[in-house]
Amino acid sequence: MEMFQTRSKDLSFNKNVDVNLFETTIRILGGLLSTYHLTGDHLFLEKAVNLGSRLMPAFKTPSKIPFSDVNIGKGTAHPPRWTSDSTLAEVTSIQLEFRELSRLSQDPQLVHNLPGKHDGLVPMFINTNSGQFTHKGVFTLGARADSYYEYLLKQWIQGGKTEDDLLKDYLQAIEGVKKHLLRQTGPSKLTFVGELSHNRFNPKMDHLVCFLPGTLALGAHNGLPGDHMDLAVQLMETCHQMYKQMETGLSPEIVHFSLQASDGRAVSTKVFFSRHNLLRPETVESLFYMYRFTKDTKYRDWGWDMLQSFNKYTKVSGGGYTSINNVRDPDNPGPRDKMESFFLGETLKYLYLLFSDDMELLSLDKYVFNTEAHPLPIWPSPPK
Repeated sequence: MEMFQTRSKDLSFNKNVDVNLFETTIRILGGLLSTYHLTGDHLFLEKAVNLGSRLMPAFKTPSKIPFSDVNIGKGTAHPPRWTSDSTLAEVTSIQLEFRELSRLSQDPQLVHNLPGKHDGLVPMFINTNSGQFTHKGVFTLGARADSYYEYLLKQWIQGGKTEDDLLKDYLQAIEGVKKHLLRQTGPSKLTFVGELSHNRFNPKMDHLVCFLPGTLALGAHNGLPGDHMDLAVQLMETCHQMYKQMETGLSPEIVHFSLQASDGRAVSTKVFFSRHNLLRPETVESLFYMYRFTKDTKYRDWGWDMLQSFNKYTKVSGGGYTSINNVRDPDNPGPRDKMESFFLGETLKYLYLLFSDDMELLSLDKYVFNTEAHPLPIWPSPPK
């Protein structure tokens, strides 16, 4: 008992500090809930309940659309300094965690009909005062929007596939992607997801979008249309090529695709600043899902090639890995001396799961992964 009390004091959230609601929820709250389920140790649930209650002031807005930042010591919240908007991903990618926290704690406190949707696609920003979408006409599956689409499907799976509104929104969104954002490159016929800005198409794709093959495959595994899996296979090939066509074997943060015949390279890094690599997990995340569902060993082979490239160009002598500035320059990739937390939390975890011989390790029929790779149980698994 004394050891338990000592451990319980090692982590305290009573700090006068501003935190980002979204990042804290997916990383720390999700991690605590996941650890509780995997260990059965109620200490982690107690910490999750404490943190969740400290995050609740973010929801005290006129619209109930949460502020982006909250002071977990003072119990105050505010939007970013430069706007009263919150981003789509921030306000719609916290439900897996808060729904699970509410279920475990039996505390019920803890975007379906808003106007502004375009065939299931939604704008990138929501105003915390009005609760309405802003920056209408700009649609992307990349930064600021990606996990909205991921969480529609995953909430439906988490809840035992009973919440029809979530499924309807997800299916409508995928149809919107196919109608408005999907294109093919010139001769190589790579299928990719671009962006739409006031009805103008931009053949630009963030590496973040490489979560989509895995999400589509997860949906198909749960009974959604077979053409979702067909699209997953095509997009997985594209994300693989985003690595393979770079001189370091590592994908840039942002790629631009050629819609016409060019120098034979379908993938280009049009703008120099987009050539950096942050050790992101999305492609290996999708490789994990694709291998689990198809048993096709090429997905393991692609993951192995990526790991070799990470080891060659980003591993730091003395330990750790670093982001790099230029994936097109193997002689001088430009190490940044910075390793993002998602490399340990997601990239390496998905690589481990990809190469695990135990195909039931964290079974995808028993767990749903949050967007930070923390597994949460699929209901109605009873709380411990």
